[in-house]
Amino acid sequence: MTTLTVIRPRAEDIEGQPILRPLPSRECRSVGPFVFFDHMLLTRYAPGTGMNIRQHPHIGLSTLTYLFEGALQHKDSLGSDQVVQAGDVSWMTAGSAIAHVERTPEAVQASGFSLHGLQVWLASPKDHEHGPGHYSHHPAATLPISDNLGVHIRLIAGTGFCLKSPVPVLSPTLYAEVQMQTATTLLIPDEHEERAVYVLDGAAQLDGEPLEVHSLVVLPAGQEMTLFADGDCHLVVFGGAPLDGPRRINWNFVASDPAMIDQARQRWAAGDWPTVPGESERIELPVR
Repeated sequence: MTTLTVIRPRAEDIEGQPILRPLPSRECRSVGPFVFFDHMLLTRYAPGTGMNIRQHPHIGLSTLTYLFEGALQHKDSLGSDQVVQAGDVSWMTAGSAIAHVERTPEAVQASGFSLHGLQVWLASPKDHEHGPGHYSHHPAATLPISDNLGVHIRLIAGTGFCLKSPVPVLSPTLYAEVQMQTATTLLIPDEHEERAVYVLDGAAQLDGEPLEVHSLVVLPAGQEMTLFADGDCHLVVFGGAPLDGPRRINWNFVASDPAMIDQARQRWAAGDWPTVPGESERIELPVR
């Protein structure tokens, strides 16, 4: 029997939004290019309330936001200003310096709303850590879907399950939302070297081993495994090629060279950073 690495996430809070964060952890620093994984738990906001994550910086990564419910407004120092709806992909590559804002759109905030989704960080390959940033928005209708025998797959990014997403990933990537009806099965192929499963809701087994809700399970390399739905379940499968070397994460910065992080910290503290048009508030550099 294969021994699976099971990661139980730690609870965090971002601007009043409760999240679970299984990556990074002591047991696993990355899965493919994924170095950071936040599950924004289903939260009901009263009218007049919402999220407001002020201007903050990034280097050396791509952020990918994917919502199951609700909406967020993305603004960045490239001039992007986009409302991201449930099912859309918001993809931002930082390059050597980018800043962005994430908040609840005013129209949504006025009436009250529910928010539920995922935000992940994918470390950029070393040859993409420098240079300009990039932003793209991919509406839900542009993402490929497979719906067969009670198993519904939407490919959020990368390739997998005979699907290819339009999101411009920088290295071999797998990121799929999977919804399974009771008693259905799904073979997870070994086409990507590193893979993991995160259970959002419901009861499932992986090669006969029960999976806990809100657990991240790292799959062994080179081995096909089968998911079985004990009941209706909702999960994501993700991973890709191993990173081209270790990464250091410090606050909102990811880099292969610690000197890049030190420089980014100094620049943000000094105000020497691209700014988001129309935004004056920012999150200050935390003490180490």
